Amino acid sequence: MAKPKPKKRIAQRASTTPMSKSTAPAPRVEALPSGGFRWATHARLQAWLVFALGCLLYANTLGHDYTQDDAIVITDNMFTTKGVAGIPGILQYDTFYGFFKEAGKANLVAGGRYRPLTLILFSIEYQLFGDNPFIGHLINALLYGLTGFVLYWLLLQLFKRKENPVEGHFVAFAAGVLFITHPIHTEAVANIKGRDEIVAALGSLAALHFSIKGFLQQKNRLNILVGILFFLALLSKENAITFLAIAPLTYYFFTKATFRQILLQTLPFVIAAIVFIALRTSVIGLGSGEPPVELMNNPFLKLQGNQYVPFSATERAATVLFTLGKYVQLLVFPHPLTHDYYPRQVDIMNFGDWQVWASLALYLAMIGYAMVGFRKKDPMSYGILFFLICLSIVSNIVFPVGTNLAERLLFLPSVGFCVVVAILLQRLFFSKKLTNEKQWYPIFGVLLLLSVLFSVKTITRNPAWRNNYTLFTTDIRTSPNSAKLRNAVGGELVTQSVNEKDEQRRVAMLQEAAGHLREAVKIHPTYKNAYLLLGNCYNYLQQYDPAIEYYQKALALDPNYQDAFNNLAITYQQAGRYHGEQRKDLLKALTYLRQAYQIKPDDYETVRLLGVAYGISGRTQEAIEFFTKGTQLQPDNAGAWYDLGSAYHNAGNPEKGKEYIDKAQSMDTNIRLKR
Repeated sequence: MAKPKPKKRIAQRASTTPMSKSTAPAPRVEALPSGGFRWATHARLQAWLVFALGCLLYANTLGHDYTQDDAIVITDNMFTTKGVAGIPGILQYDTFYGFFKEAGKANLVAGGRYRPLTLILFSIEYQLFGDNPFIGHLINALLYGLTGFVLYWLLLQLFKRKENPVEGHFVAFAAGVLFITHPIHTEAVANIKGRDEIVAALGSLAALHFSIKGFLQQKNRLNILVGILFFLALLSKENAITFLAIAPLTYYFFTKATFRQILLQTLPFVIAAIVFIALRTSVIGLGSGEPPVELMNNPFLKLQGNQYVPFSATERAATVLFTLGKYVQLLVFPHPLTHDYYPRQVDIMNFGDWQVWASLALYLAMIGYAMVGFRKKDPMSYGILFFLICLSIVSNIVFPVGTNLAERLLFLPSVGFCVVVAILLQRLFFSKKLTNEKQWYPIFGVLLLLSVLFSVKTITRNPAWRNNYTLFTTDIRTSPNSAKLRNAVGGELVTQSVNEKDEQRRVAMLQEAAGHLREAVKIHPTYKNAYLLLGNCYNYLQQYDPAIEYYQKALALDPNYQDAFNNLAITYQQAGRYHGEQRKDLLKALTYLRQAYQIKPDDYETVRLLGVAYGISGRTQEAIEFFTKGTQLQPDNAGAWYDLGSAYHNAGNPEKGKEYIDKAQSMDTNIRLKR
């Protein structure tokens, strides 16, 4: 019987035979860093560095006050200020309802807003800490650092490969550092209200991270967590919905999942979105609604004659293209920064403007590159598509967002930008195998330079967000053509002037305010709030005639404008007092007081002043008439009865006069001294 042939032994080491032309090349294996650069592949250390950097960059905001839209969601929101007791109201209404307290006003921007999660967080903070902006800024900084932390782990999971662990760590770390230091995020982090952007991004990125992790580790139970996290992201801000496209895109580029597997892994995102849309629809209805015909809530309007009409199709397209180019410019070169791009900071553009064509060419190039690299699964294409998909929903292409552009709207799209930059750096410096430590210097030198430049800009930008006064007076230098910011600066200067002790300084502030407000109505001739504030400004300057004129202009635009109506009555009254007491012009005083009385016939002080003016003029019967009405309006006011008694006494009826004066003294024994 023949002996069986011995089995060939499996080779225990790699062959030294030269590779034939038909043999596939082996994957390039990077040398792991050593010595001082060992941290470059230390995942936990890198993740915590990103987190710490995010928190530290915003440490100089912890002493800041509330600013900008914080009033809408925190300080002036009737639900938030109730603490946890206000949470049911937050869940039942549009996000703006708690501020405006009127259902009609809550839908200022087409489609409404349903973002209850961050308002619930603010309510809990208010319950625990009261009116305390320090806590709000601290939580924002921590959540921002956590967002960078999650982004790092997600990207490491996507880019780390056995054959090139160094490159995977570098891309994740570089993108994480660039994201966390980018100054474009100051509006979202330094402004407490911007937490909706942070939480939406955090929830979306965390959902994607655990989805990929569950798939790679075959832990299907993580899909429950994925759905919950994505649902919370949607409850923070609707733009998280873009992850319905980002999730399958990520699986396509970075896994070997089949089409069926991608659909299954996307299912938790879809279910969460369906639940959110159903909830949102039940609260604020379905549909985007018609864009409002008010320039401050719809920038795509222009004045023709005496009314605003929509842009032409080409004007709208050109303006949107210009703003898309502006977004890229702000990501590449974030200077100068401003919180305000309202009309006409971004002007009406047309296709005769070179910036429009440059933007179109840039986006066509990006789309072209992304499509070419799509089939090759080029990660650069992934970064570009991530940016484009996240930007699409805030671009004014899908639906109007209420402003031309805003830096906070780049929070989520900037992830794609940072991924692209990180990959560019990786390809630039990892073209050759790294064999010694010195080759690491230029790689991390460039990353360090970029992160330092971004960090310096972030730190120096943060102080502008200290309070409304610093924000508005800083940003007006960058956005002088914004009617909204001109109005905001003017209004804040008027507010600050009220508490100013130095009379010269107070007058100077009011005059400066008037200048800004006049510019506001020059840009936006039907800006009723600017007319109201101009009226307030001239009222404080005791220039009553122009104050009255501006209140009347506000009322001409909106006859139901209650603030203008009330302030007009007050101004007529104050003008009457001023001309009667200081200018000794009783005729003019009576003219103003009668106007005030016509507007508000039940205002006690106006009625009293008319009685005084008529009494001094010797028209005692009219004086008695108005003093009598004063006692009817305030029957418990001893002064009203005393004035009536004095009027009767002056009219030659001392008995009646004594009766009312005695009544006044029975109510207040010191009334004679007070009068």
